[in-house]
Amino acid sequence: MKKFGLIGFPLTHSFSKKYYDAKIEREQIPGVGYELYPIPAITDFPGLVGKDTRLMGINVTIPYKIAVMGYLDRLSPEAEAIAAVNCIRIDRENGGKPVLTGYNTDVYGFAESLRPLLKPHHEAALILGNGGAAKAVSFALGQLGIAHTVVSRSAKSGQLAYTQLDEGVIGIHPLIINTTPLGTYPNVAGHPGIPYHLLDDRHLLYDLVYNPAETEFLKRGKARGTATKNGLEMLELQAERNWEIWNAEG
Repeated sequence: MKKFGLIGFPLTHSFSKKYYDAKIEREQIPGVGYELYPIPAITDFPGLVGKDTRLMGINVTIPYKIAVMGYLDRLSPEAEAIAAVNCIRIDRENGGKPVLTGYNTDVYGFAESLRPLLKPHHEAALILGNGGAAKAVSFALGQLGIAHTVVSRSAKSGQLAYTQLDEGVIGIHPLIINTTPLGTYPNVAGHPGIPYHLLDDRHLLYDLVYNPAETEFLKRGKARGTATKNGLEMLELQAERNWEIWNAEG
């Protein structure tokens, strides 16, 4: 049996587990399982990989996307650039030491879910938040040729503060992406503090949050005539990319 799984702590709910269990059942894939591995410390990771030789691929979630990199043998270009990993391929050849390669499939999932929505005037974006997800979004926008500026609570070199989002800034950034957890269930009233009254039908609002399906951020944008998109398709595309990486030959 071939096994894949998810590491993180705690793992109270998992999109990945539900997604892959459904995929395995729907596509009737034999000899494959997906497990949750809630390891309380990243130092437990090598033991997990060494103990179960059937384990061939790992998803990584909070708080280990950065810490796990110290245990990997190779990094994909995007994982190295972003300095965060959410997918690991494990190659085990002839019973030797497993070779671990880290990837960041957030980039693929975001770029491919955004691409069909883009219009010629979507030439510049605001990225709300400056965490790991923001780095993946920034990398993807760079690949798509879209100029972008990060917005955080305080202004820094190359970053704007929310208080600086005036009519001029909002007007020249028709694409706005929320990478913060604001609005995530159960705190559904939360939303980024942008001047929603300055939005119009030229704007596209993208929220990485997928639960609820329509966040307060998206509701407020839609009320101003914007196009909107949540993060569910990004997760689904990312999950399929993980599967391709784990099961590719060679």
